[in-house]
Amino acid sequence: MILNSISFTNFRNYSKASFAFSPETTLVVGPNTSGKTNLLEAIYFLAAGKSFRAGFDREAIAQGEPFANLKSLSAFGGSNLDEGKELELQILANENGENTSSKRFKVNGVKKRLADFAGNLRAVYFGPEEIQLVTGPPSRRRKYLDSVLTQVDREYARTLLEYEKVLRQRNRLLILVREGEQDRSQLDFWDEKLVTLGSVLSRKRREMLDDFNPSATLRAGNLFLEYQPKVVSREILEKGREREIAAGMTLWGPHREDFVFKLKIQRRDLSRFGSRGEQRLAVLHLKLAELEFITQRVGERPVLLLDDIFSELDEDNRGQVLELLGKQQTIVTATDLDQIDGEKLGQHKVISLTI
Repeated sequence: MILNSISFTNFRNYSKASFAFSPETTLVVGPNTSGKTNLLEAIYFLAAGKSFRAGFDREAIAQGEPFANLKSLSAFGGSNLDEGKELELQILANENGENTSSKRFKVNGVKKRLADFAGNLRAVYFGPEEIQLVTGPPSRRRKYLDSVLTQVDREYARTLLEYEKVLRQRNRLLILVREGEQDRSQLDFWDEKLVTLGSVLSRKRREMLDDFNPSATLRAGNLFLEYQPKVVSREILEKGREREIAAGMTLWGPHREDFVFKLKIQRRDLSRFGSRGEQRLAVLHLKLAELEFITQRVGERPVLLLDDIFSELDEDNRGQVLELLGKQQTIVTATDLDQIDGEKLGQHKVISLTI
């Protein structure tokens, strides 16, 4: 699948904009704050249905506007749009003024749920802030697992949506039980759902990391991703029921899982004992493994989004990334054309942005 074009309204710093892309490599050049990362974020939104950086979706809506609208056209092989897809995502700000919003999804004009929208376009994003996958909180890594798997596994995407609904209902019930407004026996129904759905999510996450670990790119980086599951079962929930009622929240399940970047030989946790350079290289190898994982799962290479990474990597690792160009559609951002050797880009299109 090739991304031919994208257009958006009221998204970040763009009131209205549209861009067309080369089926091979597109170089987006502009000064800082010109909207380069915002463009890549818009593409990723249409692939995963979620942002790779926003804490709340509402943050992506231009200040003072009630909504943001994103639309893309894509085609198989990049030529015949009649065989391709039109994806549309709308983010609507809630009227209560809080950091809440709702989203609407369409594929070829037909309304879809997130689980059936994500993965119609597939993308891998790599930018400087991705170092937070190593150094940031567990929620950042869980979000990463979810964003990759929802693009390649519809069962996972649907299970995740249902799990999140069950989790909200169960947490509300725990608070009501704590306050004496509901009987604790009502937790049995939600416990069963939590265990059934949670076991699917944990299994598929483990399978994904098991696929990553033997990959050539992680072996080359001497990396190992250590999965840290939060196994949920009826026995665990029953044993911990008093703690959960007192806390008013569910304390076990995939919503509390994590994984850790470790050097395979020393078993050194890179978040605690890794240098900045080691952490940056760990993310590079993770992204290369992600690229191959998606390709193997769906039989086609995702769009590769590279955000100002050449200023972050040394010459050897820049060369490793440049070797990927030409293997899939790639969209690269830079502040200056001189940052990248044009000859190594091969055939490419240039989009220039200004402030």
